[in-house]
Amino acid sequence: MKLCQMDHRCYYFQGPVNVGYINQGDDGVLIDTGIDKQVMKHIIRQLHEKSLPITHLFITHAHADHYGGAKFLQNQTNILTFAPKIEEAILRNPVLEPMYLLQGNRPLDELRNKFLEAPPIAIDHIVTEGLMCFGSIEVELIALPGHSVNQLGVKAGNIMYAADGYFGTEQLEKHRIPFIIDADATLATIEKLLSLTNVGMVPGHGTYEENPAQTLIRNYDHHVSIVTTMYETLQEYKEGCSFEIFMKEMCKRWEVSLPSLSVWSLYRTALYAYIIKGIEDKRVTYQIKDYSPYFFLLEE
Repeated sequence: MKLCQMDHRCYYFQGPVNVGYINQGDDGVLIDTGIDKQVMKHIIRQLHEKSLPITHLFITHAHADHYGGAKFLQNQTNILTFAPKIEEAILRNPVLEPMYLLQGNRPLDELRNKFLEAPPIAIDHIVTEGLMCFGSIEVELIALPGHSVNQLGVKAGNIMYAADGYFGTEQLEKHRIPFIIDADATLATIEKLLSLTNVGMVPGHGTYEENPAQTLIRNYDHHVSIVTTMYETLQEYKEGCSFEIFMKEMCKRWEVSLPSLSVWSLYRTALYAYIIKGIEDKRVTYQIKDYSPYFFLLEE
């Protein structure tokens, strides 16, 4: 992972999952940790080489790729760890992530991998949106729900660590249907990020941009396109569409492959988020038919 400096105190480690870092004097806060201890070892080494301290850790949300290295860090140093409410419950009990992806069932071994379940960590302080100090480092925590239930971004001056509030364009093209749990909240989060003027942003996946507006707009339009595809798909099933057929059709139209149960569970969750949006927008209704939920498009 490459350490990139954005201003006199704000850095980030650029990699498959970005890790933020803010330094002020003897205080240094990491924002997320990457997926595992190997990533964390690289981060610790680079900070030590530059004589930069690690005194605090903030986890933006409880997805394994963002905190998989945290346990190793906690074992290596005396560090204060902060996390948002609700997310912290999963950080302490990581089996909850594969459980909710499998609709609450005890997860099969295939889902208990490092991409969906990281080692449990201790949380010293549960935090909410608002002003926050990590020692001498003053920041603003900003709620960015949608990708997870209570994700918080970190704004330090004119730099915003946006976690998975949005994705880089390469990531949108790669995954096609991004992982979300709430489509309306996802769109509202992107609008909130767009409202921040003269702020450079680091997404959880992608690269830092001094002016991220075009990338944010592309994210917004991408989600709207998925919603449009959903309505077009349901339009073809006048007698209703089972979720299994809906998911198959959406994945085919967006050229998504499902090579494993883990991947299937991620896309199933995301697609249900769009269905829920349609229901709450009164564009979609449903009924139980033939022992399964069937979804119907309502006329505007």
